[in-house]
Amino acid sequence: MNIWEAYKQRGFFAQCTDEAGLAEAAAAGPLTAYIGFDPTADSFHVGHLIPLMSLVHFQRAGHRPIALMGAGTAMIGDPTGKNEMRQMLSVEQLDRNVEGLERQLRGLLDFDAGALLANNADWLRKLNYIEFLRDIGPHFSVNRMLTFETFRMRLEGNGLSFIEFNYPLLQSFDFLELHRRYGCALQMGGDDQWANIISGVDLVRRMERHSVWGWTFPLHTTASGAKMGKTEKGAVWLDPAKTSPYDYYQYWINVDDRDVAKCLFLFTLLEPEEIRELEALHGADIRQAKQLLAFETTKVIHGEEEAKRAEKGARALFGGGTGGDLAEVPTSPFVLAPDVLVSQVLADVNLAKSRSEARRLIKQGGVSVNDRRVASEDEALTAADVKDGAILLRVGKKKYHRLVVE
Repeated sequence: MNIWEAYKQRGFFAQCTDEAGLAEAAAAGPLTAYIGFDPTADSFHVGHLIPLMSLVHFQRAGHRPIALMGAGTAMIGDPTGKNEMRQMLSVEQLDRNVEGLERQLRGLLDFDAGALLANNADWLRKLNYIEFLRDIGPHFSVNRMLTFETFRMRLEGNGLSFIEFNYPLLQSFDFLELHRRYGCALQMGGDDQWANIISGVDLVRRMERHSVWGWTFPLHTTASGAKMGKTEKGAVWLDPAKTSPYDYYQYWINVDDRDVAKCLFLFTLLEPEEIRELEALHGADIRQAKQLLAFETTKVIHGEEEAKRAEKGARALFGGGTGGDLAEVPTSPFVLAPDVLVSQVLADVNLAKSRSEARRLIKQGGVSVNDRRVASEDEALTAADVKDGAILLRVGKKKYHRLVVE
């Protein structure tokens, strides 16, 4: 199966500028494709997984992926999907963010086997503005750009700054630069990037007289219509310091039953035939598919050892203890002092956003200590709560934290 069929089978396809031409080019030999990531944070999150996994599959199919860090374009900020201008980050912060993203990319792509890592700061930050306008500007129609959905929505809403209006030109220039440097013939991205991508395709064709292509992925939402990767705590990060492997595992095991098959296709490396067998499971049996989804997604990002540890922690809490290990549950050292309120501890270990929220959860009967419901908002932890050297806190049915008493 070629990469384009695999993409479609797994759900990595929304639009393509010229499928027949792209397939013909790929049949003639390995292609080079890129996806850009603006470093607005020092970690990727679950919302980045579709483009990240597409690069993984691209390399596994024998092609050459380029992961482009946008430390140049991020100085402007992509207006796509935003009602207001993005917050400006300093050059120093952007460069620190790039370091964090690059570490995560090295765990997904094999840069010793051909994958490339590039940073558009290398060429965008050195641009001569007059030369850029003279060389690139004539290839862009303002009338056409004003038809782009992103610009149209902003013009009808809070307005659009001139700096943001330049973004498609810079992203298009990235494609041109990567084509000249590495022979890059394909830009991929989310379907909200379609206008930017076709602008880059047009620019390369006009200036280099070469055929290049654009390919977009669907914007993934859950069956309930929510954005993928958003939880009560916020984004689900790939950095284990921001979202622990256990919490990452728990996110996937708790996805809506209706999303399990789609997530297996998109976010794991399991073969489609195996996924189809799991797709046939219903009712209580779907738990098997969810466990495999959680394990495989955690393995891709954090490695097999961390996936096994997260699985052991989950089994200790939810699997009747069989093959489980409470030591793998999110854990903090804890000094048991007099009058330490449960509400304060819940806020300290991020089981609640604040002490006031913790008190509300207790009042609603949603907090337990060692499976004993906390009855009062003013209840404190005592030595009687220590079992085998630890205290197990629970909020709701699925959020746990273990305090190891020192």
